[in-house]
Amino acid sequence: MTEWLYIKDGLNQYRYVLGTKGTNPLITFGINPSTAAPGNLDPTVKNTEKLSKHNKNDSWIMLNIYPQRSTDPNGMDITFKQEEHQKNLDNIEEVFKNNQGADIVAAWGNLIMKRNYLIPCLTDIYSLAVKYNMNWVCININKTGHPKHPLYTSIPKVELKPYPIKRQYNL
Repeated sequence: MTEWLYIKDGLNQYRYVLGTKGTNPLITFGINPSTAAPGNLDPTVKNTEKLSKHNKNDSWIMLNIYPQRSTDPNGMDITFKQEEHQKNLDNIEEVFKNNQGADIVAAWGNLIMKRNYLIPCLTDIYSLAVKYNMNWVCININKTGHPKHPLYTSIPKVELKPYPIKRQYNL
């Protein structure tokens, strides 16, 4: 039976962590969570789960640069919510602390440009990744230099490669 990791706010408007428990998780970052929940995975999270199995991880964890749930990234907050961002960072730090040195799959595509607060959020996440010696990888890099989104990938053909996050976002 699957043991879930699932952290969200009381109104289910923000999700901070979704995944399964294990000793060697594949940690993936998207832009924002959609409707996925334990036992009810959306297509992006299903591909994340497949990617973890393909890479021989015993579990997976889905995190996001911004924690607001929205089925359409256009529905994300226009005005940045610092309190929610801080809750997201606190949860991300806990995941990093428990999985020091693990690979992090950058998987947000061009959606990083959707809101002006997303790159500053990523900068905060990057600082935590450095603190815990995390290793950035990606499925592939798109034409604009952003990491490819897992929804548009044939997972059995994927070999994760290093992602030059520091260079791409001047971190």
